Amino acid sequence: MRCSMLELQDVGRRFGDRWAVTGATLRVPDGQFVGVIGRSGAGKSTLLRMINRLVDPSAGRILHNGREVSALRGAELRRWRQTCAMIFQQFNLIGRLDVLTNVLMGRLNHVPLHRSLLRLWPSQDRALAFSALEQFDIGAIAAQRADSLSGGQQQRVAIARALVQEPRILLADEPVASLDPRNTRTVMDAIHGINRRYGITVMVNLHSLDLAHAYCDRLIGMAAGRVVFDDVPAALTDDVARTLYGLEAGEVLDAPQARAPGPGLGHAIPATV
Repeated sequence: MRCSMLELQDVGRRFGDRWAVTGATLRVPDGQFVGVIGRSGAGKSTLLRMINRLVDPSAGRILHNGREVSALRGAELRRWRQTCAMIFQQFNLIGRLDVLTNVLMGRLNHVPLHRSLLRLWPSQDRALAFSALEQFDIGAIAAQRADSLSGGQQQRVAIARALVQEPRILLADEPVASLDPRNTRTVMDAIHGINRRYGITVMVNLHSLDLAHAYCDRLIGMAAGRVVFDDVPAALTDDVARTLYGLEAGEVLDAPQARAPGPGLGHAIPATV
Protein backbone atom coordinates (compact mmCIF):
# COMPACT_ATOMS: atom_id res chain seq x y z
CA MET A 1 0.00 0.00 0.00
CA ARG A 2 1.38 3.41 -1.01
CA CYS A 3 2.23 5.84 1.78
CA SER A 4 0.38 9.17 1.76
CA MET A 5 2.80 11.87 0.79
CA LEU A 6 3.28 15.61 0.32
CA GLU A 7 5.70 16.20 -2.56
CA LEU A 8 7.51 19.28 -3.83
CA GLN A 9 9.10 18.90 -7.24
CA ASP A 10 11.68 21.57 -8.11
CA VAL A 11 9.45 24.27 -6.59
CA GLY A 12 10.44 27.92 -6.71
CA ARG A 13 9.01 31.38 -6.13
CA ARG A 14 10.27 34.59 -7.70
CA PHE A 15 9.50 38.11 -6.50
CA GLY A 16 10.55 40.44 -9.28
CA ASP A 17 14.12 39.53 -10.19
CA ARG A 18 14.79 37.70 -6.91
CA TRP A 19 14.14 34.02 -6.27
CA ALA A 20 12.98 33.62 -2.66
CA VAL A 21 12.90 29.84 -3.08
CA THR A 22 14.44 27.85 -5.91
CA GLY A 23 14.69 24.16 -6.76
CA ALA A 24 12.97 22.87 -3.60
CA THR A 25 12.38 19.12 -3.87
CA LEU A 26 10.95 17.28 -0.85
CA ARG A 27 8.89 14.20 0.01
CA VAL A 28 7.11 14.34 3.38
CA PRO A 29 5.23 11.18 4.46
CA ASP A 30 2.04 11.50 6.49
CA GLY A 31 2.61 11.90 10.22
CA GLN A 32 6.11 13.38 10.21
CA PHE A 33 7.04 16.32 12.42
CA VAL A 34 9.33 18.39 10.20
CA GLY A 35 11.25 21.46 11.30
CA VAL A 36 12.29 24.01 8.67
CA ILE A 37 15.36 25.92 9.84
CA GLY A 38 17.65 28.64 8.53
CA ARG A 39 18.42 32.30 8.99
CA SER A 40 15.92 35.11 8.35
CA GLY A 41 15.32 35.53 4.62
CA ALA A 42 16.33 31.95 3.78
CA GLY A 43 12.92 31.23 2.21
CA LYS A 44 11.27 29.29 5.06
CA SER A 45 8.03 31.29 5.18
CA THR A 46 7.70 31.40 1.41
CA LEU A 47 8.10 27.62 1.28
CA LEU A 48 5.22 27.04 3.71
CA ARG A 49 3.03 29.68 2.07
CA MET A 50 3.48 27.96 -1.30
CA ILE A 51 2.39 24.63 0.18
CA ASN A 52 -0.75 26.27 1.59
CA ARG A 53 -1.14 28.22 -1.69
CA LEU A 54 -1.18 31.61 0.01
CA VAL A 55 1.63 32.24 -2.48
CA ASP A 56 1.62 30.59 -5.90
CA PRO A 57 4.80 28.83 -7.07
CA SER A 58 6.61 30.45 -9.98
CA ALA A 59 8.12 27.09 -10.94
CA GLY A 60 7.73 23.39 -10.17
CA ARG A 61 4.82 21.36 -8.80
CA ILE A 62 3.33 20.60 -5.39
CA LEU A 63 1.43 17.33 -5.01
CA HIS A 64 -0.45 15.55 -2.24
CA ASN A 65 -1.10 11.86 -2.80
CA GLY A 66 -0.44 12.40 -6.50
CA ARG A 67 -2.92 15.28 -6.84
CA GLU A 68 -1.37 18.52 -8.10
CA VAL A 69 -2.05 21.08 -5.38
CA SER A 70 -0.28 23.83 -7.33
CA ALA A 71 -2.96 23.62 -10.06
CA LEU A 72 -6.03 23.94 -7.81
CA ARG A 73 -8.44 26.84 -8.20
CA GLY A 74 -11.73 28.04 -6.70
CA ALA A 75 -13.60 25.62 -4.45
CA GLU A 76 -10.92 22.95 -4.82
CA LEU A 77 -8.27 25.38 -3.58
CA ARG A 78 -10.45 26.33 -0.60
CA ARG A 79 -10.82 22.66 0.26
CA TRP A 80 -7.03 22.24 0.07
CA ARG A 81 -6.52 25.09 2.54
CA GLN A 82 -8.93 23.32 4.86
CA THR A 83 -6.88 20.11 4.51
CA CYS A 84 -3.62 22.02 4.91
CA ALA A 85 -4.17 24.34 7.90
CA MET A 86 -1.78 27.13 8.80
CA ILE A 87 -0.93 29.03 11.95
CA PHE A 88 1.14 32.21 12.12
CA GLN A 89 3.41 34.12 14.45
CA GLN A 90 0.82 36.93 14.64
CA PHE A 91 -2.04 34.58 15.73
CA ASN A 92 -4.50 36.21 13.24
CA LEU A 93 -7.44 36.16 15.65
CA ILE A 94 -10.38 38.58 15.53
CA GLY A 95 -9.78 40.48 18.75
CA ARG A 96 -13.34 41.77 19.30
CA LEU A 97 -14.85 38.29 19.04
CA ASP A 98 -14.89 35.72 21.82
CA VAL A 99 -12.51 32.79 21.86
CA LEU A 100 -15.11 30.16 20.91
CA THR A 101 -16.22 32.13 17.84
CA ASN A 102 -12.60 32.52 16.75
CA VAL A 103 -12.16 28.74 16.92
CA LEU A 104 -15.42 28.20 15.01
CA MET A 105 -13.93 30.19 12.12
CA GLY A 106 -12.04 27.00 11.38
CA ARG A 107 -15.41 25.44 10.42
CA LEU A 108 -16.28 28.03 7.73
CA ASN A 109 -15.92 25.53 4.89
CA HIS A 110 -18.25 23.10 6.69
CA VAL A 111 -21.31 25.36 7.04
CA PRO A 112 -23.39 27.51 4.62
CA LEU A 113 -22.23 31.13 4.36
CA HIS A 114 -25.44 32.62 5.77
CA ARG A 115 -25.17 30.50 8.93
CA SER A 116 -21.58 31.60 9.58
CA LEU A 117 -22.43 35.28 8.96
CA LEU A 118 -25.28 35.07 11.46
CA ARG A 119 -23.15 32.94 13.82
CA LEU A 120 -25.74 30.16 13.65
CA TRP A 121 -23.20 27.44 14.19
CA PRO A 122 -24.50 23.86 14.36
CA SER A 123 -24.42 22.41 17.86
CA GLN A 124 -21.96 19.70 16.78
CA ASP A 125 -19.54 22.36 15.51
CA ARG A 126 -19.80 24.31 18.77
CA ALA A 127 -19.12 21.10 20.70
CA LEU A 128 -16.11 20.34 18.48
CA ALA A 129 -14.68 23.83 19.00
CA PHE A 130 -15.14 23.68 22.76
CA SER A 131 -13.56 20.22 22.85
CA ALA A 132 -10.52 21.60 21.02
CA LEU A 133 -10.17 24.38 23.59
CA GLU A 134 -10.49 21.86 26.41
CA GLN A 135 -7.67 19.78 24.91
CA PHE A 136 -5.39 22.79 25.32
CA ASP A 137 -6.70 23.54 28.83
CA ILE A 138 -8.30 26.84 27.78
CA GLY A 139 -11.98 25.87 27.75
CA ALA A 140 -12.53 28.19 30.72
CA ILE A 141 -11.78 31.25 28.57
CA ALA A 142 -14.16 30.35 25.71
CA ALA A 143 -16.37 33.40 26.37
CA GLN A 144 -13.52 35.94 26.69
CA ARG A 145 -12.62 38.40 23.95
CA ALA A 146 -9.58 37.19 22.04
CA ASP A 147 -7.77 40.51 22.49
CA SER A 148 -7.85 40.09 26.28
CA LEU A 149 -5.62 36.99 26.19
CA SER A 150 -1.89 36.54 26.69
CA GLY A 151 0.28 35.65 23.72
CA GLY A 152 0.49 32.00 24.74
CA GLN A 153 -3.28 31.75 25.09
CA GLN A 154 -3.86 33.42 21.74
CA GLN A 155 -1.54 31.02 19.97
CA ARG A 156 -3.30 28.02 21.53
CA VAL A 157 -6.63 29.44 20.34
CA ALA A 158 -5.14 29.71 16.84
CA ILE A 159 -3.99 26.07 17.05
CA ALA A 160 -7.46 25.00 18.21
CA ARG A 161 -8.96 26.87 15.23
CA ALA A 162 -6.63 24.97 12.90
CA LEU A 163 -7.47 21.65 14.57
CA VAL A 164 -11.25 22.00 14.02
CA GLN A 165 -10.59 22.31 10.29
CA GLU A 166 -9.84 18.56 10.56
CA PRO A 167 -6.63 18.98 8.56
CA ARG A 168 -4.21 16.32 7.40
CA ILE A 169 -1.31 18.78 7.35
CA LEU A 170 -0.51 21.60 9.79
CA LEU A 171 1.90 24.34 8.72
CA ALA A 172 3.25 26.65 11.45
CA ASP A 173 5.17 29.75 10.43
CA GLU A 174 7.39 30.83 13.37
CA PRO A 175 4.58 30.06 15.86
CA VAL A 176 6.68 30.83 18.96
CA ALA A 177 8.84 33.71 17.74
CA SER A 178 6.99 36.31 19.83
CA LEU A 179 6.59 34.18 22.98
CA ASP A 180 8.59 33.92 26.19
CA PRO A 181 10.30 30.60 27.06
CA ARG A 182 7.42 29.30 29.20
CA ASN A 183 4.79 29.97 26.54
CA THR A 184 7.13 28.68 23.85
CA ARG A 185 7.24 25.33 25.62
CA THR A 186 3.46 25.29 26.07
CA VAL A 187 2.73 26.02 22.41
CA MET A 188 5.33 23.58 21.08
CA ASP A 189 3.91 20.86 23.35
CA ALA A 190 0.45 21.58 21.91
CA ILE A 191 1.66 21.27 18.30
CA HIS A 192 3.67 18.15 19.13
CA GLY A 193 0.60 16.63 20.82
CA ILE A 194 -1.53 17.16 17.71
CA ASN A 195 1.09 15.38 15.64
CA ARG A 196 1.38 12.42 17.99
CA ARG A 197 -2.29 12.03 18.91
CA TYR A 198 -3.88 12.49 15.47
CA GLY A 199 -1.01 11.60 13.11
CA ILE A 200 -1.29 15.02 11.46
CA THR A 201 1.76 15.96 9.41
CA VAL A 202 3.46 19.05 10.87
CA MET A 203 5.89 21.41 9.13
CA VAL A 204 7.06 24.20 11.41
CA ASN A 205 9.48 27.05 10.78
CA LEU A 206 11.82 27.44 13.75
CA HIS A 207 14.71 29.74 14.55
CA SER A 208 15.85 27.86 17.66
CA LEU A 209 17.95 24.76 17.03
CA ASP A 210 17.25 23.58 20.58
CA LEU A 211 13.52 23.45 19.80
CA ALA A 212 14.27 21.74 16.49
CA HIS A 213 16.29 19.03 18.25
CA ALA A 214 13.71 18.58 21.02
CA TYR A 215 10.55 18.27 18.92
CA CYS A 216 11.26 17.34 15.30
CA ASP A 217 11.63 13.97 13.56
CA ARG A 218 13.34 15.58 10.59
CA LEU A 219 14.96 18.90 9.74
CA ILE A 220 14.95 20.80 6.46
CA GLY A 221 17.70 23.40 6.37
CA MET A 222 17.41 26.33 3.96
CA ALA A 223 19.97 28.90 2.86
CA ALA A 224 19.54 31.55 0.16
CA GLY A 225 16.26 29.98 -0.96
CA ARG A 226 17.63 26.46 -1.41
CA VAL A 227 17.24 23.26 0.59
CA VAL A 228 20.80 22.51 1.71
CA PHE A 229 20.14 20.06 4.56
CA ASP A 230 17.56 17.27 4.93
CA ASP A 231 18.16 14.75 7.69
CA VAL A 232 17.37 13.72 11.26
CA PRO A 233 18.18 16.27 14.00
CA ALA A 234 21.13 14.22 15.25
CA ALA A 235 22.87 14.79 11.90
CA LEU A 236 22.80 18.58 12.35
CA THR A 237 26.35 19.27 13.49
CA ASP A 238 27.68 22.64 14.61
CA ASP A 239 29.52 22.91 11.28
CA VAL A 240 26.28 22.42 9.33
CA ALA A 241 24.54 24.96 11.58
CA ARG A 242 27.26 27.50 10.84
CA THR A 243 26.77 26.88 7.12
CA LEU A 244 23.03 27.51 7.51
CA TYR A 245 23.17 30.50 9.81
CA GLY A 246 26.46 32.21 9.03
CA LEU A 247 27.03 35.10 11.45
CA GLU A 248 23.81 34.19 13.29
CA ALA A 249 25.18 30.76 14.26
CA GLY A 250 26.35 31.91 17.69
CA GLU A 251 22.83 33.08 18.53
CA VAL A 252 21.20 29.73 17.72
CA LEU A 253 23.98 27.49 19.03
CA ASP A 254 24.44 29.15 22.42
CA ALA A 255 20.78 29.01 23.56
CA PRO A 256 19.96 26.88 26.63
CA GLN A 257 19.05 23.30 25.77
CA ALA A 258 15.27 22.82 25.40
CA ARG A 259 13.55 20.18 27.46
CA ALA A 260 12.05 17.13 25.79
CA PRO A 261 8.39 17.44 24.74
CA GLY A 262 5.71 16.95 27.35
CA PRO A 263 3.20 14.11 27.24
CA GLY A 264 1.03 15.80 24.60
CA LEU A 265 -2.46 17.26 24.54
CA GLY A 266 -3.58 15.72 27.80
CA HIS A 267 -0.90 17.20 30.09
CA ALA A 268 -1.70 20.00 32.51
CA ILE A 269 -1.09 23.55 31.30
CA PRO A 270 -1.58 26.43 33.74
CA ALA A 271 -4.75 28.34 32.84
CA THR A 272 -2.97 31.67 33.36
CA VAL A 273 -0.47 31.11 30.54
